[in-house]
Amino acid sequence: MSTSSHIARRAFLGATGSLLLPQAHAQSGPVEGKAPNMIIHSRRPEDYEMPLDGFLQAITPVESFYVRSHHYTPQVDLERYSLHVGGEVAAPYSINLRDLKKLPRVELVGVMECAGNGRSFYAPKVPGLQWTNGSVGNARWAGVRLADVLKTANLKATARHIMLDGADVAIGTMPKFQRSIPIKKAIDPDTMLAYEMNGKPLTPSHGFPLRVVVPGWGGDCWVKWLTGIQVLDHEFDGFFMKTGYRHPGKGVPPGSTVDPAQMKPIESVHVKSVIATPRDNATMGQGTGRIAGAAWSGEVPLAKVEVSLDGGRSWSLARLTSSNGKWGWQTWDYAWNATPGVYKIMARATDANGYAQPAEQEWNPSGYLWNVIQTVRVEVMPMSAAAYTNSCLGCHNEDLIRGQKLTRAQWEREVDKMMRWGAQVPGDQKTGLIDYLTTKFKP
Repeated sequence: MSTSSHIARRAFLGATGSLLLPQAHAQSGPVEGKAPNMIIHSRRPEDYEMPLDGFLQAITPVESFYVRSHHYTPQVDLERYSLHVGGEVAAPYSINLRDLKKLPRVELVGVMECAGNGRSFYAPKVPGLQWTNGSVGNARWAGVRLADVLKTANLKATARHIMLDGADVAIGTMPKFQRSIPIKKAIDPDTMLAYEMNGKPLTPSHGFPLRVVVPGWGGDCWVKWLTGIQVLDHEFDGFFMKTGYRHPGKGVPPGSTVDPAQMKPIESVHVKSVIATPRDNATMGQGTGRIAGAAWSGEVPLAKVEVSLDGGRSWSLARLTSSNGKWGWQTWDYAWNATPGVYKIMARATDANGYAQPAEQEWNPSGYLWNVIQTVRVEVMPMSAAAYTNSCLGCHNEDLIRGQKLTRAQWEREVDKMMRWGAQVPGDQKTGLIDYLTTKFKP
């Protein structure tokens, strides 16, 4: 940010008697309050991606849940906080969090996914945060229905869209992040204003003290640090509605541009699955293997997940292993008798309308709504070879091992020594490993 922009921003905060407290400077190393293996795209503004192992959990821990911010994270003073409701209403009003909590409490488990999740996989590349799979998470949200908040204000017959505004302040001359949702989605009983996430108050990164939860829709609609609700008689015409977060609704020639006027705002996310284990280009030993991950859908519930071991020529049903309701993701797994060979493992989710993930993705100029079938390449080796790769090559270069040329008795002593020094050799694989070393590197 330029010096003049920084000064202007500070002056603005002072002039408005802001709710915001001073910002801390960005840090190096692990991020406080975030899981140590989070993928860091940006520290300030905060943009953090969940690692693949998060897809093995039925509920995403707060510290592992992805964070997407267009502007700096505000620190809201709860003593001075209030939510204002106005616009096309008969009775505009403001309410603090304590009084808001007197409204009926509701809870649901819901997936929030950034519309740009998977953007890095598009070819040709498109600008924006290069998310892989993890700008998504599944949490238990608690709060009040947005419909109950709007009812208190008494909507006029002209109400068409609900514009949502947060406490974050635009950086420099950037547009402020504001979005609107149609009245039909706003008054849906599952659309809420959440003040808790996984049983605890929202953290600043996730919108403390109040954020919008719009189940089934992209995370761009889940406005954080909510301070204002403006009821409009039209779709909001700010930048993040009329230019940003828009999709052509169909594939376009790769690399082409599309006039935003010819596109529509992102709403529902698409059905999708992610393989968390095994990892791409993994090697494993023969025997019982486990393929596992998570799958979810948008406004149409998830119906099934299928797994292919042969690059999509044949499919088998996976087992759904969680029960998170219509808006949450479902963890899944598939057991297989892994015999030696190279496999192209795929996972395909299908929604209740029969729409399944595509084999190829239609390109769009902003890299939104990626949901192509994921493929991971796995090599299954005989047990002895797997033990060699996992137990020996994890610490040593093969040149060192190849130069030994030992007898079987000498290899037995070497393996015993290495196990004493920490080599992880399962007991049932020790004999096979010695056989392998003796045969492969004999005198």
